[in-house]
Amino acid sequence: MIMRMDHVAIAVNNHEGALAFFRDVLGALPGKRFEAKDRKFYWQTLALGDLSRLELLSPSGEGSFLEGFLRTRTGGFHHITLQTADLEEMIKRLDAHGIPYFGRHEYPDGTWKEVFIHPRDAFGVLVQISEFDAEYWMVPEAKLPEGTRWQLEKRADGCALTCAHPGGGKVTLELSRDEARRLADDLRGTLETS
Repeated sequence: MIMRMDHVAIAVNNHEGALAFFRDVLGALPGKRFEAKDRKFYWQTLALGDLSRLELLSPSGEGSFLEGFLRTRTGGFHHITLQTADLEEMIKRLDAHGIPYFGRHEYPDGTWKEVFIHPRDAFGVLVQISEFDAEYWMVPEAKLPEGTRWQLEKRADGCALTCAHPGGGKVTLELSRDEARRLADDLRGTLETS
């Protein structure tokens, strides 16, 4: 089954321009840029806020699969990526429902396995279904330090509680003093009754 939507991919001809827009104007945190030399493209994940992610895709040479997509436009929405815990089980599910897929690929180091569903079979959307560890691909600023599940930061009018998200990354809740007291009381009450 699908665990979560990981990111929206945007194909662009001008990678540096798109990166500057999302980073400098919208405040996205850019991750490392990766290249798939055999398929002639590179990609870079950007974190926005707590859990929102974008991926920039750009051709890295002639013969890239992105050439047709970018022939008549400077960029645009390319696909959504859905995370699964078990790609083999997901493929069996697609087969059982008669949904064709293509582009089956696995990185040699095992960090990423994928298949795609064509837009004609997914109501106009190119869908990438992948098995991976979301934390592996995230920039350090978008996740909690290793072994940390939560952090608490005191603020003038309350606090910020940041918790690790099971899908990778972190989620921050801004709590007023009253909300923080109620949360502390709830935690205390829960622990005392268990």
